[in-house]
Amino acid sequence: MPKYLLAHDIGTSGNKATLFTTDGEMVESTTQAYETKYFNDTWAEQNPDDWWKAVCLSTKQLINNISPRDIVSISFSGQMMGCLCVDEHGTPLRNSIIFCDQRAIKQAEDLLNKISMEDFYRICGHRLSSVYSLEKLMWVRDMQPDIYKSTYKMLTAKDYIVFKLTGKYVTDHSDASGSNAYNLAKKEWSTKILDISGIDPDKLPSIHESNFVAGEVTKEAAEETGLKCGTPVVIGAGDGSAAAVGVGSVKPGSVYTYLGSSAWLATTPEEPFHDEKMRTMTWAHAVPNLYHATGSMQAAGTCYQWLKNEVCQSETKESNDLGKNPYEVINEKIQQSVAGSRGIVFLPYLLGERSPHWNPKAKGAFVGIKLTNKREDLLRSVLEGVAFNLNMILDIFKSSINVFEVTCIGGGAKGKIWRQILADIFDAQILVPNYLEEATSIGAAVIGGVGVGALKDFEEINLFIRIVDRIKPIKENQKVYEKSYHQFIDTYNSLVDVFEKY
Repeated sequence: MPKYLLAHDIGTSGNKATLFTTDGEMVESTTQAYETKYFNDTWAEQNPDDWWKAVCLSTKQLINNISPRDIVSISFSGQMMGCLCVDEHGTPLRNSIIFCDQRAIKQAEDLLNKISMEDFYRICGHRLSSVYSLEKLMWVRDMQPDIYKSTYKMLTAKDYIVFKLTGKYVTDHSDASGSNAYNLAKKEWSTKILDISGIDPDKLPSIHESNFVAGEVTKEAAEETGLKCGTPVVIGAGDGSAAAVGVGSVKPGSVYTYLGSSAWLATTPEEPFHDEKMRTMTWAHAVPNLYHATGSMQAAGTCYQWLKNEVCQSETKESNDLGKNPYEVINEKIQQSVAGSRGIVFLPYLLGERSPHWNPKAKGAFVGIKLTNKREDLLRSVLEGVAFNLNMILDIFKSSINVFEVTCIGGGAKGKIWRQILADIFDAQILVPNYLEEATSIGAAVIGGVGVGALKDFEEINLFIRIVDRIKPIKENQKVYEKSYHQFIDTYNSLVDVFEKY
């Protein structure tokens, strides 16, 4: 009889539960949605009870056709940088303040008055910002002191579910490294940062490796989920680090890019990666003794979606008439253009930008349009603009590693034309795995399998994924992109002051 690995990915819009065999076969997947409450312009919260209900429902659906006795581990991927305050019984004291919430601006400023951005970055691997867990917990202390006083532990999403299953208060290094209260080099809570923040370190959970068995499913949790009492529960990792495992980036020097609504480019160093200009971030990896260095951009697939919705109505209508996906029709038009989009540069900053500019006031722009340009040039320039920005991040990592190949995942990786553009601009082979949108779930499953010994080590990821396509750079296109890339950089730099006026 097959044995199974159960993975839960507790995301922003819902919980995705996936069942894998220990041989690497994906058996079934299901998603249970839940809501986010957005208010006060920059606030965003979720009800942790919704997470638990989603986990219970999705678990029951997945195990309906198997024996719960055959599940050898349960593990997690989860949204990071949240702040959930629970009392000594594990009862939530308020809704969770999730990663995109930015209410804690004053608290970030307070920290910046006590430590320089550079020193903070050297300790944490991240900039000071209101989006992180520490600053959010400081906000709770300052604005809701009774809740802070009653807080026994601050947990992230996956850690709360681990508690609900096992009764244990734990976190892993990857989620801890997304808190802004973590010493990246020492791999422990930072005494210095906690001291200057005024946060009680006892309110933070103990830190373990991602493949640590936190405990076993309790009798009460078994009754609610349908799982077998005593099933091992492995902590898992934050979604970014879980994705690194799921894409096969489990050895030093591996490089991959995720091309979704947002996008990131990441590598796997053996030491924290510190960029002098603080353009990148470094997290603890799910694989012990490795790190997950990333540069993340705000809008990638979002730019393409905007193009489809606002510019490509005719292509969308055509796709409806033909029974095709709109992006297929748009890609066919893009193929009628040429590398460099006949001189048009698109800046993909529709939501400001994180890496490499860290400029919330950056704007999107089409520059270089001439009478000789055609519609397809505009369309192609959007894909090239996203690729150019990712290449700026890749160039930062190239200062310390040689890059010959980059694995590409996410919905954007489905388009052959975008994959070729990436290969040409990156000057690297683009590797396409068999699963493009399952990396976090696969990563969580592998972490769980390693944790209980069902998998020998993290390189067993090769049981789950295989490379199904390799895209080589086209030399003629590379020559064009060398010029276009510098035009892209110059265009942004020339418009920085202009952005301030909008």
